[in-house]
Amino acid sequence: MGNDTDLEFRTVRGYQLIKQQEGQLTPALEDYLEMAYRLCLQHGYTRVGIISGELHVKPSSASKMISRLVNLGYLAYDRHESILLTKKGQESGAYLLERHNTVEEFLQLIGCENALEETELIEHSLSPATVCRLNTLLGFFKSESCIRKRYEELKNKQRGTDNF
Repeated sequence: MGNDTDLEFRTVRGYQLIKQQEGQLTPALEDYLEMAYRLCLQHGYTRVGIISGELHVKPSSASKMISRLVNLGYLAYDRHESILLTKKGQESGAYLLERHNTVEEFLQLIGCENALEETELIEHSLSPATVCRLNTLLGFFKSESCIRKRYEELKNKQRGTDNF
């Protein structure tokens, strides 16, 4: 067996706790901020009820998470109880949406049948460097149409032979 003394294995929750201790958002908070960002892009603001409907959660759950994001400085309320993005929220929300779109596009490229669901499950675990590398790979496939065509042919030939 190899020498794994330099590796520090953890559970998924263990890695999440480390990120939380470092002041990073939890996956759940990221989901709420990403949705608030999406909705604010469309309308300039959003509301708790709209967010809860889009994420299919109870309004009380959405309200609790929105309050946490307000306390962390990502969101703000105006006098009409509309939810607005702060500068910090705009910057982080833009990154979260870009990360989501990159992962989903990659999963679609490789032929994932349920790209949205899988994106939601894995996007939180990727570092910005990994997202950047995925973007580079996607850009490569877009610019090299002959290679993308060859990949698509290979993928179609192997369809149905997946062992998973």
